[in-house]
Amino acid sequence: MKIGIGEDCVRQIRAHGEEMYPYECCGFMLGHLVDGAKEVHALRKANNDATEPKERRFLITPMAYMQAEKAARADGMDIIGFYHSHPDHPAEPSQYDLDHAWPVLSYVIVSVQQGKSTDLTSWILNADRSAFDAEMVDAT
Repeated sequence: MKIGIGEDCVRQIRAHGEEMYPYECCGFMLGHLVDGAKEVHALRKANNDATEPKERRFLITPMAYMQAEKAARADGMDIIGFYHSHPDHPAEPSQYDLDHAWPVLSYVIVSVQQGKSTDLTSWILNADRSAFDAEMVDAT
């Protein structure tokens, strides 16, 4: 499986991660499923409402999800995934990410090392929900 993310959206994800450093940023990816591939057409930033240390956790509230879903549908799109940053950690899912993941959706992670974005990866929960599978990112 692959996910297409335009260069502008990639820049926005990286900028949001750097802006929120040393805390995790988070947001929604809006777009379409086309011929088995996801295409991101827009992003929607979300507040990180985690009560745990925001350097290692993010939380998007149900109300924020409902608002993003409504906005996406108004523009003829769907929520196809989430993005978040990993400050001073690799762009790989944590156990916390796995424990809170939903099937079908993509999870883009940008590593932000000392305030500068580095690696950007995408992941999808595998069928038995035991782990993530890497998803190819097509940044065009």
